[in-house]
Amino acid sequence: MNLTITNLSKTYSNGLKALNNINLEISSGMFGMLGPNGAGKSSLMRTIATLQEADSGSIMLGDLDVLKQKDDVRKVLGYLPQDFGFYPKVTAWDMINHFAILKGIDNAKERKEICEALLNQTNLFEARKRYIGDYSGGMRQRFGIAQALLGNPKLVIVDEPTAGLDPMERNRFHNLLSEIGENIIVILSTHIVEDVRNLCSNMVIMNQGTILLKGKPTQTISDMNGKIWMKLIDKAELGEHKTQFKVISTKVVEGKIQIHVFSETQPDSSFNTITTDLEDVYFATITK
Repeated sequence: MNLTITNLSKTYSNGLKALNNINLEISSGMFGMLGPNGAGKSSLMRTIATLQEADSGSIMLGDLDVLKQKDDVRKVLGYLPQDFGFYPKVTAWDMINHFAILKGIDNAKERKEICEALLNQTNLFEARKRYIGDYSGGMRQRFGIAQALLGNPKLVIVDEPTAGLDPMERNRFHNLLSEIGENIIVILSTHIVEDVRNLCSNMVIMNQGTILLKGKPTQTISDMNGKIWMKLIDKAELGEHKTQFKVISTKVVEGKIQIHVFSETQPDSSFNTITTDLEDVYFATITK
C-alpha cells in the first residue's frame, strides 16, 4: 500500500501558505520529513491524519481517498502528534484499554491480549499500573506509539517524537520505530537530522511549505560530496565570509568559528574539503 500525495496546497486564514503544491509517493518503510520549525511538516502531517482540510490536491492511501473517506482512513491510521495529551492520574493500562475500545476492539479477551502485546512491545508492561503522569518523557512517547499501533494500522505518523529525550531513551525509541517500520508506512516528521539519517530509507527536506529535496539520505549525501568546504576563522571575520561565500553553517570550536561553505569548487586555498554528512545536505538545501 502506497501513500500518494498530489498537488496538495493549504493556505491559512492569516495568509500563511503552509503547503505549496506538495507531490509525494511514499511506500512501506520509514520515511523522513526534515525541516525547520514552520516548514509545513506538521501541517502536512495533520492533513494526512484527517485533522485538517486542504485547499486543493489529493491524498490516496491505497484505494482510500484520505480527504473524502476520513472515517475509513482513521481505521487504518496510527498517529502520535508532537504534543500528546494524556490524563496524568490514569494508569497506562486503563488508558490503552480505553483507546482500544475507541478503536473498535470490542471483544474483551482480544482487547486484553492486544493491549498486553503492545505494552510489551514498547517495554511498558511492567509499568502498566503506574499513572502516565509519573512516566518519564521517553516512557510517555513509547506509550504514544503503543496507542498509535492499536488496530494494526497501515500508516503510522509520528511528529517530532524524540525532541527532549535523553540519549538512552532516544536510542530505545529509534529501535522501536525501526521495528515498526519493517512492514508498514511510518512517516517521521522532525527537525533532528540524526533521526532521519539513522532511521529512514527515503526522505524529503521542506521549508516554507515547499519540498526542496527528495531522495535517499545516502544518495543525497553522495551527491553533495566534494561540495562542502570547511575553515576556522576568528569571530570578527564571520560577516566578511558570509558576504563572500555561501556559508551554510557555523559552530564554535576551541574559541574559533568553524564555517561550512557550499561551493562546486574550492572557494580558495584556505578552505579544506570535508566528508559530507546529512546535516550539511540539510543546511545547504534550506539556505539556497
